[in-house]
Amino acid sequence: MPVHIRAEPDDVAPVVLLPGDPGRAQRVAEQFDDVQCYNEFRGLLGYSGTFHGKRVSVQTTGMGAPSAAIVVEELAMLGAKTVIRIGTCGGAGTGVHPSDLVIATAACPLDGTTRQYLGGDAYAPAASFEVVRALVDAAGAADVRHHVGLIATEDALYSVTPGWSETWASRGVLAQEMEASAVFTVAALRGLQAGCILVASNSAGQHERLSDDELLPAVDQMIHVALEAAVALNT
Repeated sequence: MPVHIRAEPDDVAPVVLLPGDPGRAQRVAEQFDDVQCYNEFRGLLGYSGTFHGKRVSVQTTGMGAPSAAIVVEELAMLGAKTVIRIGTCGGAGTGVHPSDLVIATAACPLDGTTRQYLGGDAYAPAASFEVVRALVDAAGAADVRHHVGLIATEDALYSVTPGWSETWASRGVLAQEMEASAVFTVAALRGLQAGCILVASNSAGQHERLSDDELLPAVDQMIHVALEAAVALNT
């Protein structure tokens, strides 16, 4: 049994959604049939159930790349095959507005966790093509506004400097968040597929965000898209 996810291999489905927020994990689990909670330790809530007849899990990661890396490592120990981060982000790219969905193809690794895993070597943490395709197909079928491309992973939310958004947008970055590069890196090292879909809750570098009432419908759209993609991947 892993240290933090107190579960057995049979408890975890092949495809696992990864929200940072335990409340969002509970919201995903409300969509499941035959739902069971397999972990509560350290607030890292984990649930498994079925959606459209396919077994899916949702596992809280907590905030930041170090915690997310631990969770992906332990899910790999438990036999997970595909992990999909679902969360919020600050929009950076032109045309990325609050409540839009962003599907990541890769993440600029501006975090310390990815650097430590790689010993400082240059690397491009990327999503798996099959997962990106499933997310894009599901978003298209749901007819929701979405963007597909590069994001950036940062460690320190409140240290994003003035001009960050403009600088990174000029390099093709659509959004800033705090976990994806570590998720992609650990998944690659442990032989898992990985993806990431996000809701823009604000603009990168600005701490005013959508109200919960405004954000929740977009979060529910993201959850729907991620679950449909999970079903398509769980064949």
